[in-house]
Amino acid sequence: MKDFLDEVKQSITTGSFVKLTLSKPSVKQSDLTNVYIRPVRLKNESCLSFTYKYKTNDQVKNFTLEESEEKIKSLIEGSFKNAALFTTHNNWSLQTSKKGKISILKSPPSLTQQEDISHDRTKTKRADSSKPYLHYLGITDKQGKVVPKMADKYRQINKYLEIIDGLISSTDMPENINVVDMGSGKGYLTFALYDYLQNTVKLQAQVTGIELRKELVDYCNLTAQQCGFEQLKFECQPIQEFDQGKIDILIALHACDTATDDAIAKGILSKAQLIICAPCCHKQIRQQVKGKEQESPLLKYGIFKERQFEMVTDTIRALIMEEHQYQSKIFEFVSNEHTRKNIMLVGVKSQTKKTEMCKIKIDSIKKEFQIQQHYLETLV
Repeated sequence: MKDFLDEVKQSITTGSFVKLTLSKPSVKQSDLTNVYIRPVRLKNESCLSFTYKYKTNDQVKNFTLEESEEKIKSLIEGSFKNAALFTTHNNWSLQTSKKGKISILKSPPSLTQQEDISHDRTKTKRADSSKPYLHYLGITDKQGKVVPKMADKYRQINKYLEIIDGLISSTDMPENINVVDMGSGKGYLTFALYDYLQNTVKLQAQVTGIELRKELVDYCNLTAQQCGFEQLKFECQPIQEFDQGKIDILIALHACDTATDDAIAKGILSKAQLIICAPCCHKQIRQQVKGKEQESPLLKYGIFKERQFEMVTDTIRALIMEEHQYQSKIFEFVSNEHTRKNIMLVGVKSQTKKTEMCKIKIDSIKKEFQIQQHYLETLV
């Protein structure tokens, strides 16, 4: 046992330690079944991470190298009969027989180099903080550092681009992509998407932002000129009146109430490859059911009723998209700690044949909650 512990200590000291596995508890009834040990780097300090595997849960604890040597010695001498040490030079196996006899086996190394030991891994930022458009939009200062009060918005932009990247990479897109962002607001995500498509992914993209507030449209067009974004433009008009022909990617983030449905309808009728929405202000269905007695006791309370009909509204939207040959999915866009309006509804154009099942499901939901009609139904 002393020889084995010496090998462990030497491998830690020389930096050849890869991992250590402890198994076969000395006490059969022990809740602790295994301990897995691997090197990590925490704040530029080398440490060992211990994963204690219990019958019902796992616990992870990190120790300095000095502390680790004592912990390992204590575990091998008192808690486990078997141990497997992996170093970049050799593998060592310690085994204890029923009679308490200890044997050590040496074998060639399974791993000749350490795995990535970085614990605090740097997340990939798809929106580089040095980008000029982020400064023009007030997200970063002149030095390219994120303004503290805009940190949440910067995180949202990167999460948005991560989602977009995954969707585009798994969808067949034409060589020249026409993107329309309906309800673009101040254009934070519109600028980020344009820059990412044109300058990072190197796609030919025409991006148009649609916004009712003229002051924001003028501001965004001026900013696009300052950034040299020649294929990015903003137009002041209602979503319902927009007509530009073919749309490849339709985006509507936080378009209020039925404006989300107007945008989805534009995407469906244009046969867009991607429809990406973050619905907002689900009033249309709630107004229809106002004053109607609902059977479910869950809907007795106002706050639950509000959340329920948000889910009902978006579920019907998803089913209508499926009815028009889209694969739909709903997931969390950003964390609840940033905003409650954090649901993203995505439709990806597919070749599946239309079926009556979606219509049957929609009618069933409407009947259950006494809904006359979903606004999106009237548009498509």
